[in-house]
Amino acid sequence: MALVTVQRTPTPSNSPDTLSSVSYHEEEEARCIRRRFSESYLAVKGAALILPQSECARTITRRSNGGDIGTHLQSMFYLLRPQDTIKVAVKLETGVAQNSRYMAVVSTMGRQDTEESVVLGVDIVEEKATIGLVMEVWCDINVRLDGDGGFSLTSKGRHHIFKPVSVQAMWSALQCLNKVQRTSQQNNYHPKGLTHTWVSYYQVRIKSDQTCINEWNVMDDIESHRSDATITQSSEKIELERCIRSKLKEVMMTVDLEDVTSLYLRTRLEEEMKMGLREYRAFIDGEMIIILRQMDSPSQIFDHLYLGSEWNASNLEELKNNGVQCILNVTREIDNFFPEIFKYCNVRLWDVESSELLKFWDDTFKFIAKAKEANQKVLVHCKMGVSRSASTVIAYAMKEYGWSLEQAYQHVKQKRSCIKPNAGFMKQLVTYQGILDARHASTCVLYANGNTMFYILQ
Repeated sequence: MALVTVQRTPTPSNSPDTLSSVSYHEEEEARCIRRRFSESYLAVKGAALILPQSECARTITRRSNGGDIGTHLQSMFYLLRPQDTIKVAVKLETGVAQNSRYMAVVSTMGRQDTEESVVLGVDIVEEKATIGLVMEVWCDINVRLDGDGGFSLTSKGRHHIFKPVSVQAMWSALQCLNKVQRTSQQNNYHPKGLTHTWVSYYQVRIKSDQTCINEWNVMDDIESHRSDATITQSSEKIELERCIRSKLKEVMMTVDLEDVTSLYLRTRLEEEMKMGLREYRAFIDGEMIIILRQMDSPSQIFDHLYLGSEWNASNLEELKNNGVQCILNVTREIDNFFPEIFKYCNVRLWDVESSELLKFWDDTFKFIAKAKEANQKVLVHCKMGVSRSASTVIAYAMKEYGWSLEQAYQHVKQKRSCIKPNAGFMKQLVTYQGILDARHASTCVLYANGNTMFYILQ
């Protein structure tokens, strides 16, 4: 994950292909003047999500150009009106190797002072961005997973398919689309209303090559497929779904979700289970989203402690809503996002079995215990909230509450079902239990019996 800062053009005249015939209302011009001149995004492979401008510029000092996505974002901003912003940009699969395609959700404050949004299909050829698709987000818009690594948007008789380049990119897209869909439904946006008049600005700028436009309008897969063997026994179906659910979670824990698609996950699942699962595409999609939600939301393990992922560590609004004041970052690869707002403790290790995590657990215990004593809440995170941070929280629980490894593991597992410490960390937890037991056995405790004081060696 990287922070990408993109410079905006202050006026439409600085953007290529600006139409001189387009005029702006005085109110819109006033907004242009007030509009900030840069935007900051959290970039992962295949996606970029906007950060709150009021916080990111003040708190984050280490920035990145974001590689291709940073360059492509800059190109996309040349297409925007000054008062509009990109909420999320998600890279999509394409049939043309030298081209790049993005689905961008663009939002603005409408005439009724409510947020209005549009989905743009952006083609980038030789670093120049053009528009190939414009789709308003009306109140009837329907988002549906297609079971083959992507999702579709349907509204007012239109139907378009989007296949992000990774599971993480798709999850970013679905989260943003869910938010703008909810806003549209709450405000009852529809074509005969007074909203989205600004979308015509983009509709007259659909200038992508016809080959690119054809790709935006491609239909669903209409090939016929031989059905997998039908399972007639409901008990057999229930058992198979249980196996799919369990195996899918295992597969998702072993891959970097920024590098794989949902189609890849289903293919891996079929290989692991040695059977075709095409008829279970919808079920697999649903379970994948449940697992992603479990991984995306921080889990409250104790009243004072949350366990989560890098996404939780970068979500300022969520951190504040949860009352977090201290962050324990158990990663080698992820920066501290808000060092001027939160107190940080860092354990710089990779999620590999050879990493020596045990030697840090006394320090991490002190960090969490000090926060608890001060009535402060702590977020403990790694990349996914599954292995490094989970192991650290289990170690904390063992020492804080005098629990066995089994007790601590089951408690954390109950609160966050996706945890899976790697084999090396599990061995270190076994060793840590021995260390704690030895300390406990050698502790001298002072007892009082009437006027007599004596020690008992435990």
